Amino acid sequence: MDGHDGKSGATEHYTPAPAGKDSPNSTEVRPVHGAPEVTGINEDAAAVTTIEEVEASKKGWFAYFKTRDFYIVLLLGQVLALSVTSTNTFSSLLVAQNTSIPAFQTFFVYVLLNIIYTSFTLYRYGFKRYGRLLLKDGWKYIILSFLDVQGNYFTVLAYRYTTILSAQLINFFAIVTVVIVSFAFLHVRYHITQVAGILICIGGVGILIGSDHITGATSSDGISKGNQVKGDLFALLGAACYGGSNVVEEFLVSKRPLYEVVGQIGFWGMIWNGAQAGIFDKKQFQTATWNAKVGGYLTGYTLILTMFYSLTPIMFRLASAAFFNISLLTGNFWGVCIGVKVFGLHIHWMYPIAFVCIIGGLLVYFVGKKVLGEATKPWLGKNQERGVTGVGTARRRVVRGDTVV
Repeated sequence: MDGHDGKSGATEHYTPAPAGKDSPNSTEVRPVHGAPEVTGINEDAAAVTTIEEVEASKKGWFAYFKTRDFYIVLLLGQVLALSVTSTNTFSSLLVAQNTSIPAFQTFFVYVLLNIIYTSFTLYRYGFKRYGRLLLKDGWKYIILSFLDVQGNYFTVLAYRYTTILSAQLINFFAIVTVVIVSFAFLHVRYHITQVAGILICIGGVGILIGSDHITGATSSDGISKGNQVKGDLFALLGAACYGGSNVVEEFLVSKRPLYEVVGQIGFWGMIWNGAQAGIFDKKQFQTATWNAKVGGYLTGYTLILTMFYSLTPIMFRLASAAFFNISLLTGNFWGVCIGVKVFGLHIHWMYPIAFVCIIGGLLVYFVGKKVLGEATKPWLGKNQERGVTGVGTARRRVVRGDTVV
């Protein structure tokens, strides 16, 4: 996953860490086959002063705005928002074809993630070490994948009963979940400007809701038919599960190699999702419409969501689960832009105002942040000594200088 750094002139390698350290190979040294993400490397002594030096390289309330990472995070957030909107669109198109299979629809995503990332993890670790990973840390990934599967299931299920716009608007509840869980369990403390940024973004969503109320876009006359209250509750439950899984994934991906975390999501998610599809989707599977269009929609859904899962951990490292979720709020605007062509929707004049409001909130969120932004995680120690040295981490900046990958 992490590319070779031309500065070092050599391939990275794992070194054994003291017992109790959060390191993927605290008991042995193995030859490597590529450039991995590294934990347990002997950089801690330098990190004590280097973290402070990096943070002090640019000063002021807008220090983070002067870094390359800020623009990467901002752009990455919009790529992810557009990805979510695209998968939501495919879900609505499948419902329009009388194909509502919420669990089975996501099954191939987990299969593809498992094929790509678990295969690479086995290549890096070997079967013996991979087995120890499952025995020691498997329970963490079981919880993560369960929350993720339920988030996907209930979000997709919501499209059987409600409209794409209504379901997307409710997704902002994930922000509430992320902030509460991060504050309570990860000891994340939010700066006043971060709180203001979140509130401004939610205000932008309020403008969208007002616009949709005026135009009637949130009525049940759209693609998805049925009990809209039930659909909204499913969307709410899906958002809560997503929020919980985001926090857990941010924690794990800060301490473990990216390929390990995503591979475990695919491995356990495939099991959870397969069992759920066999139980709940059996009847819908038999009555669903199967044609070339449905096949195309499922393929697009699978490929885009796989890309989404691959990029999300980088966002969690560079920023946070909170910023990730407020970035996704612009998905409502992108959803209407897509809906203009796909569903014949119309852009109300309040939508561009709402979009600018949300983007403004994203900017305010980082006012007052230092050079490393949210890449420094409070649970990794003052100098991030308990974290992995991988793509997007603050520790990688300390070890390798001004580099992201």
